[in-house]
Amino acid sequence: MTELPDAGNPNQTVLAIGTKKGLWLATSTDRTSWTLSEPHFLMNEIPSIAIDTRAGRTRVLVGVRSEHWGPTVAHSDDLGATWQEPDSGAIRFPAGTDAALARVWQLQPDTADRPGVVWAGCEPISVWKSIDGGEHFELNRGLWDHPHRSEWGEGYGGAAAHSIAVDPLDENTVHIAMSTGGVYRSTDGGTSWEPRNSGISAYFLPDPDPEFGQCVHKLARDAVDPNRLYAQNHHGVYRSDDAGDTWESIADGLPADFGFVMLTHPREGGTAWVIPLKADGERIPPGGTLAVHRTRDAGKSWTQSEAGLPAPDFNSVLRDAAAVDTAEPVGVYFGTRGGSVYASSDEGATFATVAANLPDVLCVRAAVLAS
Repeated sequence: MTELPDAGNPNQTVLAIGTKKGLWLATSTDRTSWTLSEPHFLMNEIPSIAIDTRAGRTRVLVGVRSEHWGPTVAHSDDLGATWQEPDSGAIRFPAGTDAALARVWQLQPDTADRPGVVWAGCEPISVWKSIDGGEHFELNRGLWDHPHRSEWGEGYGGAAAHSIAVDPLDENTVHIAMSTGGVYRSTDGGTSWEPRNSGISAYFLPDPDPEFGQCVHKLARDAVDPNRLYAQNHHGVYRSDDAGDTWESIADGLPADFGFVMLTHPREGGTAWVIPLKADGERIPPGGTLAVHRTRDAGKSWTQSEAGLPAPDFNSVLRDAAAVDTAEPVGVYFGTRGGSVYASSDEGATFATVAANLPDVLCVRAAVLAS
């Protein structure tokens, strides 16, 4: 069934699905049956989404990439009934930078006590900050002018600043991850950035343990301990307990250490989810078994779940094609490159199909509607 979501109903979960050919919004009152909208931005790539439920409203932000008009950020405060964007674009490189926006890889609202602040990670590798809810963004010059920038490379999909993790207790501490370049940390609100990759392997480089240059696929922060971070690497799953100063492998117990997804629980410390793929040269689920793996002890052990998922399935899941909500129990969601989207209302124990036969799913975000 397809219809426009009801923005006036607060007893809903909204699931935003960004694909190679548009955006779909799904809503549910029980996280079991879903109503899917007609496509928005049809035939445009949607590589990033944020659902901002701060300040008592629900704002959907999307990074839109048009082959004709180029990339921008659009937003809707009525679940897609109308969309707005600045006439001159939400993200524009300043004069003198000799750069043009290629793609918005990440949109990340800050914490509830920092209303209006939204971060963006883009291609070429850059980080941007908005203080008006994502309508206009300013380039972070500390990262753009970093002496390492000329040595940052491109991942398989392009040069991506794809993860932004803000410290909920200290507004001056922000971590980012990029492909390729690794993890960087700022402790002065973004004025300066330092690489934080000790222990993360870059086996594909002449020096497998460089200061920077790692291909970190996704970064996430623990819900309880802001100094605890998790990273899914290009081969490697890691945890840091010291804000990124050092990293240790937590891949034991997983069927493979390659993949793109890294999710953390919104309230429970030590809980995270990954979706392994066999290898960089074989980007399929191990043994054709599409499964979500969860840890409740910060990576000391992992539990596999494929209940409700098709078998076999040889589709991969991209880094932002997975998300959690804030309901109780937490919902876990992901979409595949085969165009299927799955939802779990029991923290990843069992899954059901939300949608099938969509275009290649690039990103998924879920939220409980603001009341």
